[in-house]
Amino acid sequence: MKLLKVQEVLDAEVVGGLEWIDREVETVCGADLMSDVLAFTKESTLLLTGLTNIQVVRTAEMSDLVGIVFVRGKRPSPELIELARMKNIPLLVTQHSLFESCGRLYSNDLKSCDLL
Repeated sequence: MKLLKVQEVLDAEVVGGLEWIDREVETVCGADLMSDVLAFTKESTLLLTGLTNIQVVRTAEMSDLVGIVFVRGKRPSPELIELARMKNIPLLVTQHSLFESCGRLYSNDLKSCDLL
């Protein structure tokens, strides 16, 4: 599934990296513990999280994630958006909870990153 479709499924707003919205997402990781993200994600994984600190972008960069979705309407700071832009990491914001966001993507045939 493309990030563009993820945006549609989650009623999300792209807050950074619109130019990378055509990336392919193969799996999803819903987590607030960045150590879990480092341990369980694979290539072409999308991160859904409620955290909006710089470590989220650093973790996404280290894990080669295709993008980050901030849940519950949490908005990243301008500094976080700029860092993500420099690292070519698209950022989206959805009003849905982490649970509902994961469920919506699972219902659209995206799998959990720990199932592969």
